[in-house]
Amino acid sequence: MKAIAISGIEQVTVSLTDSPKPQSDGPADVLIRVLCVGLDGTDREIIADNFARYPEGRSDMVIGHELLGVVERAGPESGFARGDFVTALVRRPCGECVNCRNGQQDFCQTGRYTERGIKGADGYLCEYVAEHSAFVIEVPEACLPYGVLVEPQSIVEKVWAQTLKIQQRMIWQPGTVLILGSGPLGILAAMTCRILGFDTHVWSKSDAASANADILRRIGAHYREADSSAEDAFKSGLTAYAERLGTGFDMIWECTGHAPLGFEAIPLVRNNGILALLGVTPGSGRLDLPSDTTYRELVVKNKCVIGSVNASRDDFETAIHRLREIERHYPGMLDKLQTDRMSIEDVPAIEFGRIAIKAVVDVVPQAEWASLSTRYKEDRGR
Repeated sequence: MKAIAISGIEQVTVSLTDSPKPQSDGPADVLIRVLCVGLDGTDREIIADNFARYPEGRSDMVIGHELLGVVERAGPESGFARGDFVTALVRRPCGECVNCRNGQQDFCQTGRYTERGIKGADGYLCEYVAEHSAFVIEVPEACLPYGVLVEPQSIVEKVWAQTLKIQQRMIWQPGTVLILGSGPLGILAAMTCRILGFDTHVWSKSDAASANADILRRIGAHYREADSSAEDAFKSGLTAYAERLGTGFDMIWECTGHAPLGFEAIPLVRNNGILALLGVTPGSGRLDLPSDTTYRELVVKNKCVIGSVNASRDDFETAIHRLREIERHYPGMLDKLQTDRMSIEDVPAIEFGRIAIKAVVDVVPQAEWASLSTRYKEDRGR
């Protein structure tokens, strides 16, 4: 079968390879025909910054962790049927810590988890994937046009779920939020905040005339293009923007992965508010931080900083519900988010800097998805 694999230690090479079709013989296993795979900042870092961790004893790995597929074979104990549309979790448990043993491998305590296409396990950017049904989630057919966004949306849902748990410490009535970054994750966070009824502001280096900014304005968010001519201007401009608004923010979502910007945002969080850090960009810079002031901001004003990565089954299931809400409130916007569609043969030559917002690799042409599922369903009745 066709697959996109990376190889090499010091310098990563991306190749279209011919790999064996996986087996799914267990009673609770499923064999998934991959329809498409989304690419994100993690994939860019894996390729450009040597971020991946290969499976033990190997110097190559199939990449891709944002899956949309259709079940080709379902074991009798899997709970799935041939023709079902599905996605799959990314992280696999370490099997040792209490969180992993209870289905919360996104809170693994040992760090000895594996992640499909990222750390220690092959990913989904291939023609077929074999998976245990415990890590597979059904995607309603109505969600097919945006089903590949379930994984990134699950990250947003995890942040919001954890925020609600933390803020049970008091009566909290958030109204105004700020999102740093207008990449796919930032846009999904903005869409979610608009669905939740928040006054949503987005600060980003993307041009005010970009497709990113256009989507954000269409959903009713306030977009502000940052001055990226100099690092100091970028950060001081954020503070000036908040001052012009005459308000702080009940919650700030840091979606750029730029570490200095995350710390600069702490004073802009209102009393009792939340700063959520959703991404990490390797080598994103250093910051001369007034530690006494920052420390005081957190302690005296009851602010909370949370970091979040990966997500659980509950988050994936909530993500499907939320995406349906977003599509109902803002029809067509999720489609506009998927700006760059390509074939699997195109991936080795990908230039992430040329991607407008979100790249999606169609392993099976979109026009064939529904008919493929129908054929599978007909076959299972014979």
